[in-house]
Amino acid sequence: MDRTVVLITGCSSGIGLHLALRLASDPSQSFKVYATLRDLKAQGPLWEAARARGCPPGSLETLQLDVRDSDSVAAARAQVTEGRVDVLVCNAGRGLLGPLEAHVAASVGSVLDVNVTGTVRTLQAFLPDMKRRRSGRVLVTGSVGGLMGLPFNAVYCASKFALEGLCESLAVLLPSFGIHLSLIECGPVHTAFQEKLEGGPGGSLHGADAKTRDLFSRYQSHCQQVFRDAAQDPEEVTEVFLTALRDPQPALRYFSTEHFLPLVRLRLGDPSGCSYVAAMRREVFKEESAENPDGSPAQPERPIFPSAKWELRQLLVAFHARILALGENKAGFGDAKPWLTRNRQRFTHRLILGTQLLPIEPEPEPGGISE
Repeated sequence: MDRTVVLITGCSSGIGLHLALRLASDPSQSFKVYATLRDLKAQGPLWEAARARGCPPGSLETLQLDVRDSDSVAAARAQVTEGRVDVLVCNAGRGLLGPLEAHVAASVGSVLDVNVTGTVRTLQAFLPDMKRRRSGRVLVTGSVGGLMGLPFNAVYCASKFALEGLCESLAVLLPSFGIHLSLIECGPVHTAFQEKLEGGPGGSLHGADAKTRDLFSRYQSHCQQVFRDAAQDPEEVTEVFLTALRDPQPALRYFSTEHFLPLVRLRLGDPSGCSYVAAMRREVFKEESAENPDGSPAQPERPIFPSAKWELRQLLVAFHARILALGENKAGFGDAKPWLTRNRQRFTHRLILGTQLLPIEPEPEPGGISE
C-alpha cells in the first residue's frame, strides 16, 4: 500500500518539528514525511527526537527548503522521490513584536516575505501537480493573530490576516480539483517561536515614547498571563492537524483551542469593530471607563474568555424545540418550511457568533405562515 507523502515547511523546531515526528512515528506506518528546514545545520534536534520516538526507517527525510527562495522550493520538490506530495503543510512563519514605528523596513519585509509570499511560493510549486492528479490536502498553520488584531503585533497580524484571505479564496476554488485546504488556527504554543522573533524576543522599542513603553509593559504582563492560562503543548496542537488531515469532509478552519472563540465572535458580531476594540483595551491595558457615553455608570463587563459551550448548547436546544413544535402542528408543517429555511442562517449566526446578528422571525401561527 502506498504511503501518504507529506511535506512540511518550517521543521527546525516547534509545531513543524513535532508534526513531522508525530506522522513519521504513527503506528499505522502510513506516512512518508519530508521535513524541510531553511538551514539543514539545524536538523540535529529533529533526528535526535526521531530516534527517541522510534520512527521506522524510511519514514522521515529532511530537505533544505527556504520559502523565501523559489529555486529552493523547486529543488526540494524535485527531491521528493515518490514524484508527488499528497499533503502539503505550510508551516514556516516568523513573528515581529513592538510598536509599528520602531520596526525597520528589513524586518517588516522579512516577516511578510516568509509568512505571506513564502506561502504563495510554496503553493505555486505544489498545487499544479495536485490539480493534475485531482487529489491533495493543504494544511496551513494559522493564528489567532489572523482572526483579530493584537496590539504590538501589527505586522505579524497583517501577514496572518493576509493568509486568511489567501486560504479562504483557494478553499472556494480547489475542491473543483479534488483538493481541500484547511487552516489550523493556533493560539499560544510552548515553542521557541517567541525566541525567534525578528528584533528579538522583547520586541523593538527603539525611539518609543514613555506612554508607548508603558503600554508595551502592560501588554507583556498580559501575554505572560495568557501563556500561563492558555498556552498549549505542541503535541496537543499536532493532533488537530491529524484531525484535519483525516477528516473525510475537511473544514476550512480548525481551532487548536476554544479559549479565544468568544473574542472571535465578539469581533464578528459587531461589524463596526467598536465592541472588540473596547474589550481588548480593557483586557490588555486594563483601561475601562467608569461611565457610559450617556453619563450613566458603566456596568461590569462579562469575562472575555468564558466557556461558550453552555451558551451554544442552549441555542441549539431552542432551535430543535421550535422545529419539534412545528412538527406537532402537522397541518401547518409544510407551510412552515419557508420559515425554517429563512431562519436557518439566522440560527447559524447565533450558534457560531454567539450573537443575534440577524433577528429571528416570529414562529408561524398554527395553520401555516403568511408570506
